[in-house]
Amino acid sequence: MTGTVRCIPTVIELKALLVLFVMVPTCGLGIYFHGQKLSYFFRPLWDTPPKPFHHISHYYAENVSMEQLCGIHGWRIRETPRRVFDSILFSTELDLLTIRWHELDPFVTKFVILESNTTFTGLPKPLNFAMNRQQFEFAEPKVKYGAAGGWPLSAGESPFVGEAHQRVLLDRLLRDSGIWEDDLVIMSDVDEIPSGHTINLLRWCDNIPPIIHLQLRYYLYSFEFLVGYESWRAQVHLYRPGKTHYAHYRQTDELFADAGWHCSFCFRHINDFIFKMKAYSHVDRVRFSYYLDALRIQKKICNGADLFDMWPEEYSFQKIIAKMGSIPPFSSAVHLPSYLIKHADKYKFLLPGGCLREPA
Repeated sequence: MTGTVRCIPTVIELKALLVLFVMVPTCGLGIYFHGQKLSYFFRPLWDTPPKPFHHISHYYAENVSMEQLCGIHGWRIRETPRRVFDSILFSTELDLLTIRWHELDPFVTKFVILESNTTFTGLPKPLNFAMNRQQFEFAEPKVKYGAAGGWPLSAGESPFVGEAHQRVLLDRLLRDSGIWEDDLVIMSDVDEIPSGHTINLLRWCDNIPPIIHLQLRYYLYSFEFLVGYESWRAQVHLYRPGKTHYAHYRQTDELFADAGWHCSFCFRHINDFIFKMKAYSHVDRVRFSYYLDALRIQKKICNGADLFDMWPEEYSFQKIIAKMGSIPPFSSAVHLPSYLIKHADKYKFLLPGGCLREPA
């Protein structure tokens, strides 16, 4: 009886050690492989949502006069339209730049474009716009171009430092472009495309907010995968000398509804996906080398799945769970940039049913 009693703690201790030796490495591996996903899943516990935007209703239909459109928004029509300056940082997105500039060309006074010979992460890259400038002859008289030398990152320095440096240089280029007070400035990435009728409305109307963010339809990989309407970083400013500075963060509470399109990772070639994954500011999301495998990327594109195997960036468990999994394909190609539809054969990869990409 005594011997049996003495064995009980020993058995319990062995089981505890067995559990310890199995569970600890398992948990460690789980955190290593899925720690970032777990962090995003538990975001509602450690982060708070930003202040809600004040949504400004957006009214538009064909064959409605500009005076009536300004009036229905509570604004007044001007005697003459404002000048418009479209300012962007450029990397490799030649297809989207073509679509963007054709969409905005009838309304823009000057296209201000800056590119660098390095990426935000410090990788060398060619001056792609300069090399392909002949493709944009239709806009050439309006182009204000600048090329920037690379910004070397120190060990451990964030890619956002390099990005901020390029935005400061773009701010200077914008000032040198002939802009003056009360001109309209578009500040957005190449893939954040305001609709032409939105910019036309803002240039013709008085009493608009001095700074207004644009709510864009957010697509991933092409216009087949509609994520939602959460894109808001694109913005339009009434230029104020000495006060207006190029930025890509929140600067006001005003958000103009349904004002264009944001097509993220919308590339023609697989190697462009790989390049951006290594080059942009969120390079930390490439946690494993197999993320860059071309076959894996192609499969992710056609399935509407996340390239980085991340969970949705939301602030409530309800929204996280609702958005988990792949994005369902969206068959509509209505209300997209007109140049895209006019040249649908050229841009099949951006339209429903065209998920297959060219290898190089």
